[in-house]
Amino acid sequence: MDIKNLITFIQVAERNSFTRAAEALGYSQSTVSFQIKQLETELNTQLFERINHTVALTEKGREVLKYAHQIHRLTLELGENMRDEKDLQGHITLATADSLCESLLKDGFPGFRARHPGISLKIIAAGTEEMFRLLNHNEADAILTLDSHIYDREYRIIQEEKMEMHFVAWAGCPLEGYSRLTVPDLLSYPFVLTEKGMSYRRLLDEHLAGLSLELKPILEIGSVRLLCSLVEQKAGLSFLPDYVTEDEVQRGRLIRLHVEDFEMAIWKQLLCHRDKWISPQLESVLQYCIEREFSGTL
Repeated sequence: MDIKNLITFIQVAERNSFTRAAEALGYSQSTVSFQIKQLETELNTQLFERINHTVALTEKGREVLKYAHQIHRLTLELGENMRDEKDLQGHITLATADSLCESLLKDGFPGFRARHPGISLKIIAAGTEEMFRLLNHNEADAILTLDSHIYDREYRIIQEEKMEMHFVAWAGCPLEGYSRLTVPDLLSYPFVLTEKGMSYRRLLDEHLAGLSLELKPILEIGSVRLLCSLVEQKAGLSFLPDYVTEDEVQRGRLIRLHVEDFEMAIWKQLLCHRDKWISPQLESVLQYCIEREFSGTL
């Protein structure tokens, strides 16, 4: 059995398209069709149903896909294990929340490059739904989420950590002196928040909706560093994870507001698809993420 035919089969199955698979592989569409036909003949079964220009796996095709992934992983693993660990070469794609990009890359990335000069890294900033789409289509090797806790047997949790969140204000804000605050107490102030629908902003809006309340921010932006700066400048209040505001709180520039009956937590999770082979290259990137974001070990 030709491993190239199996790889082509995987590409067609993941993209539901002979044309897109051909583009990804750099083949002509006729070559892809020929390779799939060869595989179907060898296995004596139909792998795809082709109806009105749509392509879908047959029941047998879904079974073959599981074996194809396993064979592909073992082939890659064999090749990589023959290499010297110091000479790792490859490209890894990581999808993550926009608010994690800075902490992930600031200061530490040059050290990673020095240890692994042959590995190139692509970071895609995306919402949680898009991250999982990328993961499911093998367009991302791993994802780093900041959202509600996610558990699904389709995914492997590499590392996770619960993160507390608070409303924050500038030092000296009139709200600082209040020992008991409610959400309505805050609503007369302007807010600067991350984009609507993104990770913890979505969770905030859902929580407020349950209280029949709504926030209409004067500014929405993905940079948490800029949000902290704007709050310091008294542009408005914000709602941010504690790890984002910790330095400024310690310096006395920001204060956390403790609001009655409003406790929220999010989870930072590093995940891979359960069928993804963790190659030495991917393992090095996962370890880097853990060192930067979780202070743990793989």
